[in-house]
Amino acid sequence: MNRYISLLRGINVSGKNKISMPQLKITFEELGFSNVSTYINSGNVLFNSERTDKNELVIIIKKAIQDDFQLELPVVVVTSEELQDTFKNAPDWWNTANKEVYHNTIFMVSPTTVEEVVEVMGELKPEYEKIHLYNDVIFWSADLKNFSKTRWSKLASSSVNNKVTVRNANTVKKLIELAKT
Repeated sequence: MNRYISLLRGINVSGKNKISMPQLKITFEELGFSNVSTYINSGNVLFNSERTDKNELVIIIKKAIQDDFQLELPVVVVTSEELQDTFKNAPDWWNTANKEVYHNTIFMVSPTTVEEVVEVMGELKPEYEKIHLYNDVIFWSADLKNFSKTRWSKLASSSVNNKVTVRNANTVKKLIELAKT
């Protein structure tokens, strides 16, 4: 049995794309997935499946969300092992306890590549932000005091906005912890 984490993009944001987490859990269970749980209200679903093809899982999940919620959403699926490996390869400066720094993990929605996102976002402003690329993930940290001056804070208004989904460091850490159960 494989342990997966599904990251739905753009749900329950500013009253848009509303999905109830208990109903989302039921949707995943009706797909035949087991040990289903959700974490916070932003579309993080943990589940077990015998399936091994993540692209197939994405197609199945997207169809179920369309059928049950009438929403077309980008979906990312990662294995528990992949998420753990990603976190182990985070740079030292990412996820520090400094409350004056904002730490995000930017996951690519297939077939988007890290290189494509970096090209669109352009050169970062090293005096305010840092990025680190690892597989299909970008670690990004920014000084909160100068957040609006950063290049990567404009991700939400960029042409690649719908091609990524973002989780903060605390969420990623919690998903890793929950995926172990």
